[in-house]
Amino acid sequence: MNPLFKAGYEIQEFIQKQQWPFCFIGGLAVLCWGEVRMTQDVDLSLLTGFGTESTYIDKLLSSFDSRVTDAKVFALENRILLLSSKNDVPIDVSLAGLPFEEKVIQRAVSFEFDKECSLMVCSAEDLIVLKAFANRSRDWMDIEGVVIRQEGKLDNSYILEQVAPLAEVKESPEIIDKLKILLKN
Repeated sequence: MNPLFKAGYEIQEFIQKQQWPFCFIGGLAVLCWGEVRMTQDVDLSLLTGFGTESTYIDKLLSSFDSRVTDAKVFALENRILLLSSKNDVPIDVSLAGLPFEEKVIQRAVSFEFDKECSLMVCSAEDLIVLKAFANRSRDWMDIEGVVIRQEGKLDNSYILEQVAPLAEVKESPEIIDKLKILLKN
């Protein structure tokens, strides 16, 4: 099995045993919905809410190695826990708590990457929103790949509806303009 998929499967099994809501975002989701590209880590969103993150962090750190010293402090300050899988693939666990993040996880679907590995990934629309909010050049290339590969299958109004308040909070209205061009809206 591909080392990336193996790492994703490892953490997915752990999280599912805990019955925690989560989904994969980032590179794995891009492989599912967009153009094939090199990715070297596993990114996921874990719904922890606010105020209960320590419970999740402690449980994860009891089964996975951290990539930083003072991992718990770092995770609580930055809302991201930096772990390593058994096969040394970096795993970034985003500690989700916002209503949009909860919606992303609720809308996630199982995607079969190979016969032995199905992973819960965010929807193509939610991936676009997350990538647009991040607003880095690599993210815009990923968005373009998703739009091309999913042509005619995307819910453009949902994407624009979800990204609007995020762009407003970030004070980056150009995000909406870029998306409209790519979505041809």
